[in-house]
Amino acid sequence: MKKLTREDLYSLEQYAELRSEFRTRVMAHKKNRVVRIGDHATLYFEDRLTMQYQVQEMLRIERIIEPHGNDEKLSAYNPLIPDGQNLKATFMIEYQDVEARKKALAQLVDIEDRVWIRVNGFEPVWSIADEDLERDTADKTSSVHFLRFEFSPAAIQAAKQGAELSIGIEHDHYQMAIDSLPKPIKNSLLDDFD
Repeated sequence: MKKLTREDLYSLEQYAELRSEFRTRVMAHKKNRVVRIGDHATLYFEDRLTMQYQVQEMLRIERIIEPHGNDEKLSAYNPLIPDGQNLKATFMIEYQDVEARKKALAQLVDIEDRVWIRVNGFEPVWSIADEDLERDTADKTSSVHFLRFEFSPAAIQAAKQGAELSIGIEHDHYQMAIDSLPKPIKNSLLDDFD
């Protein structure tokens, strides 16, 4: 999947005109890229379109018009675009109650390393977490992590030929699995592979 360049971005004026239509398209696209794993963990799978939207929104909010500002945003978000052999996701631990969230984040240290995706017939592919910076301490994990899942060519081929995809978390304090992803989500994720 091609990385974003300055030429892929709309100017602030262009984006103001296109934003409503673009946002509608992106939100529809994102519906098939979200996987809830139990009540408190969600994977938001990223791709070129979701990252273009994120960059455009950041440029809009921060009113960035300088080329170096665009380059900074592209450098920050391009690493979240899949490379053809992997899936990339924002992983969120979500608790509405502040105290429950604090307690859970203290119990869930290293959960970001215990997320897996399995192509039926293959070993689970474990998450590679937070390559940009450490997001947890010995006492607690962060509520947001960035994950990468690297697949073998054989596993990708099997998935493209119809093998089921399952997703789960194996942590002492959070164990949950989805045996088979719904077809619209699976098809969307398969688009991330070469």
